[in-house]
Amino acid sequence: MNTQTIEQNKQQIIQDNLVFMDGISVRFGKVVALQGVNFSVKHNEVVGLLGDNGAGKSTLIKTLNGYHKANEGSIYFKGKQVSFKSPKYAREAGIETAYQDLALVNLMTISRNFFMGRELQKNIGPIKVMDMKQMDLIAAQSLSEVGLRNIREMQETVNFLSGGERQAISIGRATYFGAQLLILDEPTAALSVMETEWVLRLVSEAKDNGLSVILITHNAYEAYAVADRFVVLQHGKNYAEINKEDTNPKDLIEVIAGRK
Repeated sequence: MNTQTIEQNKQQIIQDNLVFMDGISVRFGKVVALQGVNFSVKHNEVVGLLGDNGAGKSTLIKTLNGYHKANEGSIYFKGKQVSFKSPKYAREAGIETAYQDLALVNLMTISRNFFMGRELQKNIGPIKVMDMKQMDLIAAQSLSEVGLRNIREMQETVNFLSGGERQAISIGRATYFGAQLLILDEPTAALSVMETEWVLRLVSEAKDNGLSVILITHNAYEAYAVADRFVVLQHGKNYAEINKEDTNPKDLIEVIAGRK
């Protein structure tokens, strides 16, 4: 295969995927966090990004959204090479990330967290102020659509919400603002069984609404419930890539543990 054909094949792969990360290496001083990692997400696909603690999962998605900078490799989003200066720029491009700590401000209201960085404004004379009424209405409607209907007021602070309700805010926000990629970092950590089922259902509904989703977890059973494909990292390197129809949760556990 000649060089021109190889390049044409690569360009076709880039166009066929919403996200294509090619040969990503990240170093922190002498510590090699990622080494030559390849990762892709198709349009309207849920990818389970799996691996044990320290495998490099969070580093990879933080490199994708501009929190970390790659020392080597290329990142493509929607067919174009990108290098986001920060997660803010990634969000503006259509990548919404919900970290394990959810990045919500406990003492801010639900609607303020929903619109964080995108607050609506209105004019009162020559002065611009936040349009709290409109923000409350939109947040209430959007969160109702993802099943968050038992909150009395959008002016309540989020520190009163459960972990599942906090995840619902992140997912509802991504859907409302037209994100094309939703990244969920350990979204079911410390949740009850019922809330875990709810969050996983929201992931499936996000796909039904046209989003692609990266689900970062070390729980094979939860990933298997919603993901179309699984990418397993080990010690900062690609270890396995498996389609759902070619595996089962027990086998995934063996792969994550490096025994298969």
